[in-house]
Amino acid sequence: MLSLTAVIGLCVGIWAEFFHRSFYDTFPGLGLHWLIMMGPFNDHLISDVGSFYLALSAISITAIFTRSAFPGRLAGLGWAIFGVLHFYYHATNLMGSTTDRVGNLVTLGLSALLGIILLFPSRRPLTTKENPQ
Repeated sequence: MLSLTAVIGLCVGIWAEFFHRSFYDTFPGLGLHWLIMMGPFNDHLISDVGSFYLALSAISITAIFTRSAFPGRLAGLGWAIFGVLHFYYHATNLMGSTTDRVGNLVTLGLSALLGIILLFPSRRPLTTKENPQ
């Protein structure tokens, strides 16, 4: 799950941070154009989105290589808060065609769910190093 959040963060983050106009004009891809419907291009805002996603992916990547469950849960908390609030905004401000609306809600819902899942303990038993007694 952490790897998936890292990949999402890197893909969206790199695209938004380094290719502002392309991100605005063509996000999320596949012939859909969700950002154009939301108002005029704002270079600063797109850069902020890229920076934010890159920061979240850095936290996820760090948690992957940590020998404790806590950083993964902390990454999950960040992704969950962002995901739930992002989902709520779009659910209450639906735009575009039915395909756009459904696609937006499904992808944002799954993204929020990833963060929520990361909040729960894994089923893998802790090693002695992770849980010294």
